[in-house]
Amino acid sequence: MDETRFYCENDGDFHKVEIGTSLKSISDRLCRTVTDEKSGMSIPVLAALVDHQLKELEFPVVMPHKIEFIGYNHPDGRRTYVRSLCFVLQHAARDLYPDKTLYIEYSLPSGLYCELREQTASDDGVLPVHFLTDEEIEKIKERMQEIIAADLHFHKVKMTASEAGKLFSENSQPAKASLLESLGKFNYSVYFLGGDADTFYGPLVPSTGYLKIFDIVGFNNGFCLQFPEEGKISKVTPLKRQSKLAATLQEYARWCEITGVRGVGTLNKVISEGNAVQLINIAEALHERKYADIADMIYERRDKARIILIAGPSSSGKTSSSKRLAIQCKVLGMNPKVIELDNYFVDREHTPKDENGEYDFEALHAMDLDLLNFQLNELIGGKTVEIPYFNFKTGKREFHGEMLHLEENDILIMEGIHALNPEMTSAVDNSRIFRVYASALTSLSLDENNNISTSDNRLLRRIVRDNRVRGVTPEDTIMRWHSVRRGENRNIFPFQENADAAFNSALIFELPLLKYYAEPLLRRIAPSSPAYTETIRLLKFLDYVVALSPAEIAAIPPTSIMREFIGGQML
Repeated sequence: MDETRFYCENDGDFHKVEIGTSLKSISDRLCRTVTDEKSGMSIPVLAALVDHQLKELEFPVVMPHKIEFIGYNHPDGRRTYVRSLCFVLQHAARDLYPDKTLYIEYSLPSGLYCELREQTASDDGVLPVHFLTDEEIEKIKERMQEIIAADLHFHKVKMTASEAGKLFSENSQPAKASLLESLGKFNYSVYFLGGDADTFYGPLVPSTGYLKIFDIVGFNNGFCLQFPEEGKISKVTPLKRQSKLAATLQEYARWCEITGVRGVGTLNKVISEGNAVQLINIAEALHERKYADIADMIYERRDKARIILIAGPSSSGKTSSSKRLAIQCKVLGMNPKVIELDNYFVDREHTPKDENGEYDFEALHAMDLDLLNFQLNELIGGKTVEIPYFNFKTGKREFHGEMLHLEENDILIMEGIHALNPEMTSAVDNSRIFRVYASALTSLSLDENNNISTSDNRLLRRIVRDNRVRGVTPEDTIMRWHSVRRGENRNIFPFQENADAAFNSALIFELPLLKYYAEPLLRRIAPSSPAYTETIRLLKFLDYVVALSPAEIAAIPPTSIMREFIGGQML
């Protein structure tokens, strides 16, 4: 009997197995569960990292490896669960509505937004939405529960490109067929569940019985597919009906329809056929129109609202958005002045500390709220104030004689992570404040049932910008991203609905642009790096995108938000 040896990260020991043994067989013998460090709970193994690469449990071990079994407490474990749950939803929808197609559109704070659509387009080229009743949604949920209770196995099959394309065209999934065609590969991995076939760009769990925790709830024109909370696998993420966020994502979807780009497959086709520059021009014009719309809203409230607060998560383009919004305000006769909120930090020794005893510079009370509120009220009241300066080297606030006074047509623009939190300006009359939320909220999808994470989009932006401007390696950016996301979840996302206006900084052409810059940077990360697992995932994602050429990149205007990340900005 031929054997091979592997090292198991979970128990810190070496083991021998027969060549060809599946990861599931090894997991069943060594560790059916993993322990969540936060809760102390034992949770089922869902997948494994083999030499830092994510593999499904059906993967056969044929040579020495380093193996780590992961559950829902790991980001890749959660993605594996959600991908598998999406296939169960797809299977249930096809069983109940064979004449409709399920579209998994975009991420919501509580799950994934989904719609059922007709398979024949209307006169305007749009696939009409099938509006589901509460009873119909309940039937889909019940069918999913039946599929999960049956513990059906997911099977992966290699198919030629022509076979796969024909299969998905016959399944009324033209976006998936178009994507496969645009990539020009010879074969693809296709998953089967019962009689249904689909592609999911990452591994699945072994069988449907792993997916017991989920819910679906009516939302807007469709419904929200909910899955377990991070760190709380026993219950789904609570539903948050954030209507402004959903409206912004739907607006982006309409923009995609205007440009004729509904998925990455059609985007690849536009680029391959030499129409990228036209797409860039249209996308930038849509952005400029949105800036003008927000400036109009500010102008209408100019007699009361003198303070413009702008917030958004990392790499959302807040700096460029502030500048371009300021220009549109000037067009209307307003005179924007800018205050840096960072200058209102408290002296370092008064900064709150986190659970690890480290200074928490992202905490709301790391800012001197009393001084900020006092000076804002003074400015609104027509008085002159001396603006502070925070010396980051000494950790002390200083005053350098910088005086500020608001004239009749002046407005004050401030940008910061807490700008949408009403506690930051609790002593200021709320009617004097206009709040703007800026984020890169793409609702562009790979295909009908594989949405693109807005977080991944922002991470790619940050990798490119940090390497170019801050000298931070892609590896370091990836390793810090979890901490960045944790701060966003605490300080930004809970306050999105407080915004008077939302600006979506996503651009339809940016994934092909980011691929050009990010892919070479990611390929420098070594397999031994702790960031390698995430690197491989991002590279596989970018592998579905056709990159822009240098000549096409040169057509991106110097005022574009993307210039904040790739360089060449003139604002």
